[in-house]
Amino acid sequence: MVSTVANVFDSSIAPKPFLKWAGGKTQLIKQISQFLPKELNNGSIKKYVEPFIGGGALFFWLAHNYQIKQLFISDINTDLVLAYKTIQYNVEELIELLLDFETKYLSLNQNERSKYFYHIRNNFNYQRNQIDLVKYHEFWIERTAQMIFLNKTCFNGLFRVNSKGEFNVPVGKYKKPSLCNPENLKVIANILQRTEIIQGDFSKCEDFVDRNTLVYFDPPYRPISKTSNFTSYSHQTFDDYQQLRLHQFFKKLDKKNAFILMSNSDPKNHNIDDDFFEKLYSGYPIEKVKASRFINSNSSKRSQINELLIMNYSIQVN
Repeated sequence: MVSTVANVFDSSIAPKPFLKWAGGKTQLIKQISQFLPKELNNGSIKKYVEPFIGGGALFFWLAHNYQIKQLFISDINTDLVLAYKTIQYNVEELIELLLDFETKYLSLNQNERSKYFYHIRNNFNYQRNQIDLVKYHEFWIERTAQMIFLNKTCFNGLFRVNSKGEFNVPVGKYKKPSLCNPENLKVIANILQRTEIIQGDFSKCEDFVDRNTLVYFDPPYRPISKTSNFTSYSHQTFDDYQQLRLHQFFKKLDKKNAFILMSNSDPKNHNIDDDFFEKLYSGYPIEKVKASRFINSNSSKRSQINELLIMNYSIQVN
């Protein structure tokens, strides 16, 4: 049974992602908002679906700013889904444990912090096969707290796993990392009370989608170069075959008259002749937005690039 948020929260607080996630959309919300369907304003869109939830920046922004009755989020990453479900079920105990982690970590010197980080990371990886998303268990709280801790204290705030599904990012060197924002987590928990959370492939949302639905796809991006292939959010690979599958699913939902918006990388950042998406989504409106790449380990390569927005509806930007 889903719990309610025990303490009073301020509904005027704008929720923010509780995890740093590669490809997160916080910096792009202002640009993306210009390309949202006008039906959001008149209330005819009653459902919102995001099958690659990641950090959830756009999801939280929409849920806070629009009266959308039903919300659906999913992801292939089991730990990510577990984190959302944990906040939905028992945010209070999660906050308590995160604050304990933070107090402990901040009391240590750099060498002790490193040992503590790898101790948490080893436990996190050792217990990765014990996840049961069907029935709530107190184990959810510990694992979610570990995931948030690792995300906030690891190098560059990456979430990356190897082919075995093991988290393999090394420790970072932050002076005073903040592991927990209780008010933000409580606002998020309130939003998640009206959200269906599913683990699995993007196609699992199909039955939820109808003509009154806005679907936002934010898949692992097609690499813009041979050396930028960061798609390891889970041990499954999202290659061109998966991009083609997603394209077919996009068209299937289009036939249901749903409103569909998709983000992806612009191949022309690297190769001006690469028209992969232009050919794949020929006939659909495609717009470009500017994004800064903050997650590249080489600071000299953290520059502005184009990202694509693909939609199945027309829009007039002011």
